Amino acid sequence: MTAAWEPGTAGLLTLPSGRRVRGRGLRGPLPDGQEPTFALYLLGKEPPAVPWQSRWLRWPDFRLPAEPSAAVDALHDAWARAATERVEIACGGGIGRTGTALSCLAVLDGLAPRDAIAYVRECYARRAVETPWQRRFVERFR
Repeated sequence: MTAAWEPGTAGLLTLPSGRRVRGRGLRGPLPDGQEPTFALYLLGKEPPAVPWQSRWLRWPDFRLPAEPSAAVDALHDAWARAATERVEIACGGGIGRTGTALSCLAVLDGLAPRDAIAYVRECYARRAVETPWQRRFVERFR
């Protein structure tokens, strides 16, 4: 078992259950402090290698995952890992795709989809879930 993120970590979202997930934009520098033990990268092209375990979902900017079933599986995995590991969710800017994924984790954590989006916008980034189709993805997520 690996320790979870410490409170005060930059980009940290604490889900209603207490699970913590760090969201961030990959165009910025790696935040100071602990490194993730697992990361889910949401990008249109494969990200560079990292020294921690990671998974890449082909997810172009402002769009939806290229393989929705793979995204559902990856998000379930990230949510489960967040109970005991330092999980990071990241895209280019850390807002749209990352906010969509964090909202899906909030759904898995028990929030209704619209409440999940509002929660992530309040507790992570006010512009999270940028497009109507990203909102629809969260609303249909299971």
